[in-house]
Amino acid sequence: MQDVILETKRLCREFRGFAALSDVDLTIQRGHIHALIGPNGAGKTTCFNLLTKFLPPTSGQIMFNGADITADSPATIANRGVIRSFQISAVFPHMTVLDNVRIGLQSKLGTSFHFWKSVSSLNSLNEQAMALLEQVDLAGLASMQTRNLPYGRKRALEIATTLAMNPELMLLDEPTQGMGHEDVSRIIELIRKVAVGRTILMVEHNMSVVSGLCDQITVLQRGRVLAEGSYADVSRNTAVIEAYMGTDETEMHA
Repeated sequence: MQDVILETKRLCREFRGFAALSDVDLTIQRGHIHALIGPNGAGKTTCFNLLTKFLPPTSGQIMFNGADITADSPATIANRGVIRSFQISAVFPHMTVLDNVRIGLQSKLGTSFHFWKSVSSLNSLNEQAMALLEQVDLAGLASMQTRNLPYGRKRALEIATTLAMNPELMLLDEPTQGMGHEDVSRIIELIRKVAVGRTILMVEHNMSVVSGLCDQITVLQRGRVLAEGSYADVSRNTAVIEAYMGTDETEMHA
């Protein structure tokens, strides 16, 4: 039996009687890159919000490493090692690239709110921060103000700040959204690199990214699981093609 890191059982979320997510069963294997895909309004973002407890589920269960985390707070879930990129990737535009990563690392020291100790504690993190920047190919830009980074490099910095939280499971929400081809290729390689020794669950619309990166894909439609399997499996699924692209298969096979 494969090692399961995250599992949901009949996960539901209703908004004033509207079911945004209905009886969703997810099984995420440790060490895999798993994608959530589906048309707009399928429930992908709601699912991410439930997993990280930005929203409480109406019903159902969330298990992480065999423990029931359904009632945990967002902070507790982050401390367990479930990190969603935007939780700590609202990069500070007027700070340097290095300072952004050091702040992410600082949270692990427990000095985030000890402002009188901040400078000395952050200096002690320089070596660790630079190592993370090396991982995402930003070491040469460490002293640059973040606002001056090209968009694709800002997304790489967001991944670095996520890595600073030492995630066991990374949730990446549309990591290549709004990027040109060159930046998409760079982010694909970056995700592949940082996935070593970690598990990644990602929402992604770009099917070229999904097909090239992901071990397993879950397709959502109207808040329910429509299909699950490898890219080869779901891309041939007639119901998926109709739901996700209408009758046009070109995007699915892009």
